[in-house]
Amino acid sequence: MLEIIRDRRQQADQAQPATTSAIESAAKSAANEQGASIASVEVKTHLRTCTLCEAMCGIKIEYQGDKILSIAGDSDDPHSHGHICPKGYAMQDLHNDPERLRTPLKRVGEQWLPISWDDALEEVANRLTDIQSSHGNDAVAGYWGNPIAHNLGILLTMGRFRQALRTRNLFSASSLDQMPHQLVSYLMFGHSQLFTIPDIDRTDYMLMLGANPAASNGSLMSAGDVLGRLQAITGRGGKIVLIDPRRTETALYVSEHQFIQPGTDALFLLGLLQVIIERRLSKPGRLLELSKGWEALSALLERVPLTRIAEQTGIAAADIERIAVEFASADKAVCYGRMGVATQEFGALNHWLINLLNILTGNLDSAGGMMFSTPAVDMLKTTGRGGFDRYRSRVRGLPEFNRELPAVAMAEEMLQPGKGQVRAFVSIAGNPVLSSPNGRQLEQALEQLDFMVSVDFYLNETTRHAHIILPPTGPFEHEQYDLIFNSFSVHDVAKYADPLFAHPPGTRSDGDIFGELSKRIERRKIAGKPLRQRLKYLVNARLGEYFTPQRILDQGLRSGAYGNGGGLLSRLNPFARKGLSLAELKKHPHGMDLGPLKPSLPGRLFTKDKKIDLAPAILVADLDRLCHRFAEQTAKPGLLLIGRRDLRTNNSWMHNSYRLVKGKDRCALFLHPEDAAAHGLGNRDQARLVSAKGELLVTVKITEDIKPGVVSLPHGWGHHRPGMRISIAQASPGISMNDLTDEHLVDQLSGNAVLNGVPVTLQRYEEA
Repeated sequence: MLEIIRDRRQQADQAQPATTSAIESAAKSAANEQGASIASVEVKTHLRTCTLCEAMCGIKIEYQGDKILSIAGDSDDPHSHGHICPKGYAMQDLHNDPERLRTPLKRVGEQWLPISWDDALEEVANRLTDIQSSHGNDAVAGYWGNPIAHNLGILLTMGRFRQALRTRNLFSASSLDQMPHQLVSYLMFGHSQLFTIPDIDRTDYMLMLGANPAASNGSLMSAGDVLGRLQAITGRGGKIVLIDPRRTETALYVSEHQFIQPGTDALFLLGLLQVIIERRLSKPGRLLELSKGWEALSALLERVPLTRIAEQTGIAAADIERIAVEFASADKAVCYGRMGVATQEFGALNHWLINLLNILTGNLDSAGGMMFSTPAVDMLKTTGRGGFDRYRSRVRGLPEFNRELPAVAMAEEMLQPGKGQVRAFVSIAGNPVLSSPNGRQLEQALEQLDFMVSVDFYLNETTRHAHIILPPTGPFEHEQYDLIFNSFSVHDVAKYADPLFAHPPGTRSDGDIFGELSKRIERRKIAGKPLRQRLKYLVNARLGEYFTPQRILDQGLRSGAYGNGGGLLSRLNPFARKGLSLAELKKHPHGMDLGPLKPSLPGRLFTKDKKIDLAPAILVADLDRLCHRFAEQTAKPGLLLIGRRDLRTNNSWMHNSYRLVKGKDRCALFLHPEDAAAHGLGNRDQARLVSAKGELLVTVKITEDIKPGVVSLPHGWGHHRPGMRISIAQASPGISMNDLTDEHLVDQLSGNAVLNGVPVTLQRYEEA
């Protein structure tokens, strides 16, 4: 094992961004391996977008034959302008990883045996439909991880697969992340996918809550070279204020940082709004006529005194007042909140109050404020607007949203006997054992399933419980167009890339896998049905074969805002004569600059009356929960656990790249000096961190960059489980924060997991 790891480390080190001489050397080595001269294999360049986070940075790949020689930032990319972070270089590690699965595997006892694609797909379809035939459609559950957001093939075939399963037990990483944001967009703007995007390129004042773009590269804010963009704000005389329980990496780039008590962001926002309304600083402008429910905003006033808000948040009343006045007085301001405010007790309320702050100050749908993207392919036209609380989970009664149930309910739906119990599970590009609360309970649930299939190219903490693993091709082996992240972009762009490498023999893409699975499941379910239904199946199957990802993408581009059928914007844009199409987009391999974000209301709204609903009843009612929670003097809580992100390892599947995990310990527990002294702990000491759900042995890192009373661990680690094939990750296993988080702690409104503000205790570890 150690020899394998050492060899892999040497390979990763040698694959750092290469100089010209290094490229020539690598090319010569590759050619020698193939028994050919260097002159016989041409060194080529391929342009595409990095898919390891939301930033959409353009990359330039030098390759020879099937060997990647180097990866660098594409200086001609109109979105990222040559910026690249360490993850971009590491894409080659994912492609070259000898532990990446390429052949379907079947678990037989303790062994994993290769199985043909035809046998694997047939067995999966048979097992899933047999279980549904015996126990009902809801006996099968599915989970989608966040890597699917970059994958065109999955995005275009997933709808059919979901329809084929016909189960209510569908889950995704959305309810471990941004579900509150989506719910608020649905309630206020009429569509769950209509995200508000901060126009950071033109703002004068940016207020950030629970966001760390220096580590995330921007989230729900796709911004190549996001730090350069933040520096440009202060460079032109603007101001950035960061509100966070930790002085994060982003704090180095802001004008002011304020520590806040975890879970009290809604109180802070309420305080800002109360100051703005009471001092008559609101200036909604045209939004006055575009919105309804103004009278209901009186519910915001006189709810919690500012002195009480200051006491609970830890931010002085004078600072709250000052920030409110500064924000309202700025010519162009934007308030932006991300995962830190979504994954807490009042996640939906936080996003509602953020929207209200932007609206009351006239900073929605205007340059420098919160805006809406105008993507070249508008998914909002083809996806449902969403829905909320149309049914509930069987065990706990948690509400659905967008035909998904909260991920916190997965394990209990598998473990609780009775009608509707989940007996089979489909996991897709996700690792919920590490990413969802109380991962140990989910492990127990997966172990006792009748059947599980994983579509993934790693044998990891989650997929090791599967009976069959279907590995898709890698990101360099399929076409690329960012349907999702173009909708989050701070500047409208479009870019397409053909596959860099052809599918190796005996492999299949995600789209191939789900297209074939859907067809086989539908065929089994349609057997014996009336002729009309069987004909409908045949028609759908033919259409599925005809509408390839490229054909669907081409139609989306042609019918979008920049195509020849896109209405006013298509007539005003520079591509109007031809209209944007896939063929036209391919002429721009570096990508196309479609311009800055544009005002788009009321046309972009999906509400029936084309007005913003300022005061949806369920959000106004949730104010009562907030005020009741903080109305009385409460005892000072013990330690509260929050998460954190790392630039190199946003997700667990990046941990099998040595270049991304080498170096400093990323799993230490951040602890303030006051708390360290109170617990008798020194730097690098070992301690027991205990929650209601479990305990971990942690290494302490004492730092003043965290608020007293708060401790922090990263997510996505914990690679100590047996039976995996991720040797580099196992050599640096770390610990899983989600062995401590509680699946019963949720935002009561949206059902989103609470991953920040988890009560814990800390004890010095004494060896026996």
